[in-house]
Amino acid sequence: MSQLYDLLENVNDRDTFLAFVRALADEREAAQQLERDEPTRYMLGGAHDWQNGDISSYLYAACEYFNDRPLSPPETEPSWRMFADFLWCGKIIE
Repeated sequence: MSQLYDLLENVNDRDTFLAFVRALADEREAAQQLERDEPTRYMLGGAHDWQNGDISSYLYAACEYFNDRPLSPPETEPSWRMFADFLWCGKIIE
C-alpha cells in the first residue's frame, strides 16, 4: 500500500486532510517529471497511476465521487474524509 493511500485512509480532520493534499500534489509533481522524462512509457496512463494529467479531466473524474453507488449511500454531511476521497477519485478514475 502506498504512503499516499495510507494518508488518505487516515484523513479525519483538517490537519490530516492538508497532509494528504500536500502529498497528493507532491506525487503529481513527481509523476509529471517522470512523464516528461519518458513520454512514450506513459502514453496510455500516467506515472504513479495518475489517470488525469490536466485540471479539467481531473475535476470531471473527481466529480464521479458523487455519483450513486449501490453499496454506499451518499453522505448527508460533508467531512474532511469526503473531500479527500473526492480528490483521490480525480487521480484514479479515467
